[in-house]
Amino acid sequence: MTLTNAPRLTSDRLCLRGPEMRDFDAFAEFHADPLRAPGFGPVYRRDEAWRWFACNIGHWHIHGYGYFIIADQQSDAAIGLSGIWNPEGWPEPELGWVVFAGHEGQGIAFEAASRARQWAYGDLGFATLTSNIYGSNTRSIALARRLGAVYERTYDNVYMGEDQLWRHPEPGALT
Repeated sequence: MTLTNAPRLTSDRLCLRGPEMRDFDAFAEFHADPLRAPGFGPVYRRDEAWRWFACNIGHWHIHGYGYFIIADQQSDAAIGLSGIWNPEGWPEPELGWVVFAGHEGQGIAFEAASRARQWAYGDLGFATLTSNIYGSNTRSIALARRLGAVYERTYDNVYMGEDQLWRHPEPGALT
């Protein structure tokens, strides 16, 4: 098996790049926060967050895609995650996002998810994507709608329990 390095993608303000160990502290802090982690996954101890972080790196090597680190173009500091996620038991590839504390409300998740979706459709040749969202996660639902996704169904997510599946527009339908 050939190892896959994440490409480096840019947008107006952001860089989407592969995860590096220097990003782990910001990720572990996010996943330890009982107010912020639910909806992306469970609250994790630091050692559990390390396993998820390593799992994402492995996901890149298995699938050729995964979650990018969202980094500020100026500082290259990790400010969130966005990309394509499709572990065993997932209904299909998902466009996901999360922005770390202190970076909400700036359009970062929209910019990053739009760029990741453009890459998945253009470079990877995906014909469709979904986003899996807890029904109580109103901010992610609003972002999915802003991205043009529509609610398709509620299903039992093998890792998260009851989840909503939101369908993104096909590549040709994006403006």
